[in-house]
Amino acid sequence: MCFSRRVDTTAFIQKKKMGKGRFVLYESAAGYGLFELVESGDDVGIMLSTVQESVLDLGLFSKICKLKSFLPFTSAATALQNINDVSEGILNDDLKDFLELNLPKVKEGKKSKYSVMVGDPKMGNAISEGLGMTAECDDTSAEFLRGIRVHFQTYVKQLSDGNIERAQLGLGHAYSRSKVKFNVNRADNMIIQAICLLDQLDKDLNTFAMRTKEWYGWHFPELAELLKDNFLYAQTCLFLKGRGSIDFDNETQMKELAAICMDEDLAAKIAQASRTSMGMDLAPIDLINISSFAERVVELTKYRAELSTYLSSRMDAVAPNLKTLIGDTVGARLISHAGSLINLAKCPASTVQILGAEKALFRALKTRGNTPKYGLIFHSSFIGRASAKNKGRISRYLANKCSIASRIDAFSENATTQYGEMMKAQVDERLRFYDTGEAPRKNIDCMKEVSDSLGKGKRKREDSDDEKKKKKKKKKKKKKDGVSF
Repeated sequence: MCFSRRVDTTAFIQKKKMGKGRFVLYESAAGYGLFELVESGDDVGIMLSTVQESVLDLGLFSKICKLKSFLPFTSAATALQNINDVSEGILNDDLKDFLELNLPKVKEGKKSKYSVMVGDPKMGNAISEGLGMTAECDDTSAEFLRGIRVHFQTYVKQLSDGNIERAQLGLGHAYSRSKVKFNVNRADNMIIQAICLLDQLDKDLNTFAMRTKEWYGWHFPELAELLKDNFLYAQTCLFLKGRGSIDFDNETQMKELAAICMDEDLAAKIAQASRTSMGMDLAPIDLINISSFAERVVELTKYRAELSTYLSSRMDAVAPNLKTLIGDTVGARLISHAGSLINLAKCPASTVQILGAEKALFRALKTRGNTPKYGLIFHSSFIGRASAKNKGRISRYLANKCSIASRIDAFSENATTQYGEMMKAQVDERLRFYDTGEAPRKNIDCMKEVSDSLGKGKRKREDSDDEKKKKKKKKKKKKKDGVSF
């Protein structure tokens, strides 16, 4: 709240009753407080020029605003539930009963002469719909709520001696925990962090590998032409070190070099190039620093492989159908760009299609050019397999399937990959249709086929459970009858 803002009080503080029919609802960590605006004297109207000055002075503010009732929360769980409802703009039973008990009743068919000041427009709408009473949420209500917040401990004596601070601390921790709480089996935030780190590692590894080649290239420039792979180059750099440190006539060392390069002919070419290299000699301290940096590149590359495996396992647990359809990397990027799996499931297929191409979309809208046909889903293998004229069509079809898969993963109780496998087969059929004209299967038939197969498996499990229960009952009955085998 900006303290420099001035609100003229002459509109609502006069000789007559300023607060006739006006109440203020204040939600605190300890409970609900209902305040009533009461009559103000002439001297107060003369002395008071702004609401801001009145809220800072307890003597002036207490003449304007009086505590009518206070409803304390009975437990921490009740406080958390009520505050969650307030944040979402829900008028729960506790607050509704409290207001109905303390506010004047409105006769049916008549308009209420009373109004309630609140701090949130959503809560004001809920009170208006639930109680039929006018709710206000403007600068005036914000000023009164600020004054109540400052002097709340004076109105409610039980909250002094640090009780209100302890209640705020406990409720703040509980509210934060409830907002960041997640299901271990559906930890989409872990996927978001993993894919962001994976993309960052790719950029860093490319930069580090380029620096390694430039640095070691002064000593052995021919190696960069023989080894294009960054990981193999860094490993070979660690093995060779200086050109004279390896005896290429030694079979054992040549086998080790061939194992690193994964090719005996390539190892022989590296040995020949090392003997005739035109690179400059390096001091021992330079070779130590180059080897240390190359070792870091190797370690980062191995960690990237481990992170990729971790991402794949998380996608299996969180979005198995989306992973089966479009792959773990592209699926994780879609989830990360949308913010969560739930947000991705709420997006229409048209949004999923251009997700990641927002700049190109708005540039096209501004210049009235052609809008982009695809965003992040461009990295899918389906787009690459399609011909140039069919890329837009298959991207639209693929986005539709991604939207369905994300909704199944987000809202389905039983995790399965059968829907993803079926939709992947449908995309393949659609690609063949664009090339050969062969008619693909209808979506409703494919989904019904998967649903029936899952239903049969579920019925088989239920039948087996029923048979086991019947056998147990027969055994118990035989024991009671005295029959033994």
